[in-house]
Amino acid sequence: MRPGQSGRIGDWQLGGPPHCFVLGLVLLVRGRWSLLKTITAFTVAHSIALAAAALGYVHVSPSVIESLVALSMVFVAVELARSLRGHDGLTIQYPWLIAFTFGLLHGFAFAGSLADIGLPPHNIPGALLLFNCGVEIGQLIFVTAVLLLIAVLRRVTRPTAASFGRWAAAYGIGALASYWMFERLTVFL
Repeated sequence: MRPGQSGRIGDWQLGGPPHCFVLGLVLLVRGRWSLLKTITAFTVAHSIALAAAALGYVHVSPSVIESLVALSMVFVAVELARSLRGHDGLTIQYPWLIAFTFGLLHGFAFAGSLADIGLPPHNIPGALLLFNCGVEIGQLIFVTAVLLLIAVLRRVTRPTAASFGRWAAAYGIGALASYWMFERLTVFL
């Protein structure tokens, strides 16, 4: 199977990689207002890239974009691990800028999924809007679920368990993203 095709763990259409990136952002960004701005920046960039690619203004190689998306998740995982060691990286210092930059890559990756589905030629803008809204609603549901899970875990676990969970997330995201990156690079090479 080629990248972006149904039936694989981490399939782009199932939302695996983008949700890992968003999970990293949720765990990294401090403060609700800052998280809202960061997720909004990711959404705006994602929407711009998705529209540009779907409307044919930008053409990108799916395997290159998918490799770069996976690399963006490795970046966020490293940033999360560094933050747990007390070092503020770029994502903590400029969360909305990092989210916007990588949101462009993620939008191009979703454009590949949209190309596989196809847009109705008689209503491309409407279909594009609905597809993007569906993706963003899924993202908002995911962020809300993560924030609720974090709130519950903070109430029912010890601080050491919460710290372990953040470390597990950092290394889990990093390991999965590394696998996806090398898998896509083999297709590219």
